[in-house]
Amino acid sequence: MTETPQKALIYARVSSRAQSLEGHGLQSQESRCRDYAAAKDYEVVAAFPDTIMGGGDFMQRPGMKALLAYLDAQPDENFVVIFDDLKCLARDTRAHLDLREAFRNRGTTIECLNYRFDDSFEGEFVETILAAQGALERKQNGRQVAQKMKARMQSGYWIHNPPIGYRYETIKGRGKVLIANPPFDDIIREGFEGFASGHFQTQAEVKRFFESFPDFPRNKAGVVAQQRVTDILTHPVYTGHICSETYGISWLKAQHVPLISLETFDKVQARRNGTAKAPQRKNIGDAFALRGMVVCACCDVPLRSSITKGNGGSYPYYLCQTKSCDAYGKSIKRDVLEDEVGEIIKALQPTAGLIKLATAMFRHAWAARRDQAQGILRNGKRQIIALDEEIATVLDRIMAASNATVIRTY
Repeated sequence: MTETPQKALIYARVSSRAQSLEGHGLQSQESRCRDYAAAKDYEVVAAFPDTIMGGGDFMQRPGMKALLAYLDAQPDENFVVIFDDLKCLARDTRAHLDLREAFRNRGTTIECLNYRFDDSFEGEFVETILAAQGALERKQNGRQVAQKMKARMQSGYWIHNPPIGYRYETIKGRGKVLIANPPFDDIIREGFEGFASGHFQTQAEVKRFFESFPDFPRNKAGVVAQQRVTDILTHPVYTGHICSETYGISWLKAQHVPLISLETFDKVQARRNGTAKAPQRKNIGDAFALRGMVVCACCDVPLRSSITKGNGGSYPYYLCQTKSCDAYGKSIKRDVLEDEVGEIIKALQPTAGLIKLATAMFRHAWAARRDQAQGILRNGKRQIIALDEEIATVLDRIMAASNATVIRTY
């Protein structure tokens, strides 16, 4: 008589996506586990990979969640879970003990290629010590990484996620360095300069400008949050400097090329800290062509506009509403003011040199917009390729799974 082979599940885990491409990646782990299962005549029915970082709550790892769901969906089956190294299970003492208890409650045994589990008191003690050693190594590595990060920051290199408008590029002898990331660098630069010059009167207008680019990074709701605009406009990294309260660094000259000048940055901060202004109205019609462009001759404040109704008709006026002005409340008929401005405009005759300069400026601006559009298109195509690759990976895992619960989890 032939015995039914023991059913086995494989669990593989790496600390980062980059490690999945190296010698101790997911594929090599799974291959060694399959060789181990074949040597013991186990039948491997599924493999569960994890690439999420950290040794914290194992329930937050998608691969482990799928594995436990697979076990819960088949409570009458006896499985053995195989993994390559004890550290792959958990690099935290509490997480390791919780995982052991989770498997024990499901009647599942676990086997490791480089460690033999022993359920005796002595074996449990040794296993706990090894789990604690893994936790100590993880914390020591974290401390070393923090020290190296501080030293690199003090050398003028940004170490965190690249801000919008920058990307990392590895340069020989310098490591990862921030460089401009088209087309977002031009978008960020234009947002700063537009707000500094008054072209954008409020941060809300800067926000709408960013949102006008479909490829500009958004949150999960698909919008550019106001807090993101504030973070951008107050980030010294765009001036080529580094500030960090964590590492005690203040306005250190950085190793990357700035996107804006310090003068532009200071103007933006002055405007942010100045008097609040209402956002530009979206319902401005054509009734007053000079709204916002004509100012009072006494106080130099833009004239307001209004339409007075009476005697069966409507009468449009420009007027000053600055209470401290001598001309407060005095109005000028719209037609009179706009006709006079029209006569002035008719008398203007640009020189040939001015026309040539304006033409060159418009062509330069048009070329910049064209380059932005082409950059957005290229980035969109790259995102499509990346999404297709992710979809293909998930589909492969779904096709390899036979349990409905695991399929829903994926």
